[in-house]
Amino acid sequence: MLEKTTRINFLLDFYQELLTPKQRNYMELYYLEDYSLGEISETFNVSRQAVYDNIRRTESMLEAYEKKLRLYDKFQQRQDLIRQMEGKLVQQDTTNFSSFIQALKELD
Repeated sequence: MLEKTTRINFLLDFYQELLTPKQRNYMELYYLEDYSLGEISETFNVSRQAVYDNIRRTESMLEAYEKKLRLYDKFQQRQDLIRQMEGKLVQQDTTNFSSFIQALKELD
C-alpha cells in the first residue's frame, strides 16, 4: 500500500494540472492529507461511494497519463543515473561520466 501511495503522490506532482479542481481536492485530501473516504464525503457533502468512485477514476487517469507521457518513469531513470554518478564521484572514478551525461540527455 505504501508503494502505491508513493507512486500516486508522484503522479499527482507530475499531472495535477491536468485534473479538475474536484479531482485534485479529493486526491490531495486522500493521499496527501490522509483523510478517510468518510471525512472527504462529509467535507464535500457527497456520498462515500461518490468519493471512492472519483478517486479510483482519477487514479486510472493518472496512470493513463503516465503511460503516454512517462514523466515519472523518466524522473526515476534520472534519479538512478544521478545516484550512479554520485557513487562514481565518491570512488573518484569519472571514466564513464560521458555515458551518464548522454543517457541523461536522451531522457529528454
